[in-house]
Amino acid sequence: MSRRTRLATALLLGAPLLAPSSVMAEAGSWREQLDWPPAMELDHVLVQTSLYTDHFSPDPNHTNNQQLIGVELHNPDLWFTGLARFKNSFNQDSLYLYVGRELTMWESGDTRIRAKLTAGALHGYRGEYRDKIPFNRYGVAPGILPTLGASWKRLEADLILFGTAGMMVTAGVRF
Repeated sequence: MSRRTRLATALLLGAPLLAPSSVMAEAGSWREQLDWPPAMELDHVLVQTSLYTDHFSPDPNHTNNQQLIGVELHNPDLWFTGLARFKNSFNQDSLYLYVGRELTMWESGDTRIRAKLTAGALHGYRGEYRDKIPFNRYGVAPGILPTLGASWKRLEADLILFGTAGMMVTAGVRF
């Protein structure tokens, strides 16, 4: 594992440990702590795009121009669902349909640092690249993506780790 891979993994996986102790010390069941079940209420919509992608083990077949466009629907309890359309590492049109949860780690005024975790279905790795992602036997594979991000007023930016393959930086606007 390269130094960049270890650093990105440490940042993303260690991020929840940086949450204020008051968040971690809240009493109650796991359902109360997760605000389960999520409210079916729209708080805001996030529209985002990719700015930068880096593969940890570059391959001549890889592209770092993902052309991602994503839309997330967020509720007031920090749950969300989303759909992202992008070019995968092998320049194939792909989709990621997912649900997720945010964890606020720090907040001051209009600025917030947070972690996000999404889980969903990934479609688009076909042909000779079908087996480049695990469990893609029928053209749809499970995906889990950890994210570390920041928001300021209506603007958001995220560092997304996609497995041990690479990372992507995205930016977006809330409506």
